[in-house]
Amino acid sequence: MLIAVYAIFALSATARAGVQLATKFHEAPLAYLLSAFSGIVYILATVGLARTGPSARRLAWTAVTIELVGVLVVGSLSVFDRAAFPSATVWSGYGAGYGWVPLVLPLLGLFWLFRTGRNGVGKAR
Repeated sequence: MLIAVYAIFALSATARAGVQLATKFHEAPLAYLLSAFSGIVYILATVGLARTGPSARRLAWTAVTIELVGVLVVGSLSVFDRAAFPSATVWSGYGAGYGWVPLVLPLLGLFWLFRTGRNGVGKAR
């Protein structure tokens, strides 16, 4: 289920960013570039979580950690400096536009990675 949610966010964030970059880049370049970055992070997290092995685990840990830091930093900046974000990103307002799923998702991802341990998938089931 977790991987499916990541895949949905990977697809939606990447598609949204692609449209924004192609049609409205001049309006809010920072916001649209951050949306593209978040889409790439979601793709990497999805791949890392879906695969097994040490390199996949490292990828998942790295991507999900970057995701959490991104949500916290972009969320805080978008709340305290609204002028810097004239258009919302996936991570703006801590993911409020997406029902705060972008804030909760990396916490669940990190919890899952921690619970499944060093050996990969299956320990926590």
